[in-house]
Amino acid sequence: MNLRDLVAEKSVVVFARKGCCMCHVVKLLLNGHGVNPAILDVDELDEADVTQVFGGAPQFPTVFVGGVLFGGLEQVMGAHISGELVPRLREARALWL
Repeated sequence: MNLRDLVAEKSVVVFARKGCCMCHVVKLLLNGHGVNPAILDVDELDEADVTQVFGGAPQFPTVFVGGVLFGGLEQVMGAHISGELVPRLREARALWL
């Protein structure tokens, strides 16, 4: 399965660097909401593949919700604080409550 298909199939996908504390924060926040995202730990070799598929140099974590780029840590935390995260997760069928 290629990366584009994975993003299209899964409700929430997180591209993360191994050992990155900001990536860990995003994973914990999503898990805390009851979301079970697909997590792809990207090492330096895989990072080139991610860059080629999505264009440009991605920042990590990179979060896709409902097949669409949601953003990184700032966007996820901002949506959480403003109350917009849960409705977006529901729309993507990542959250059933």
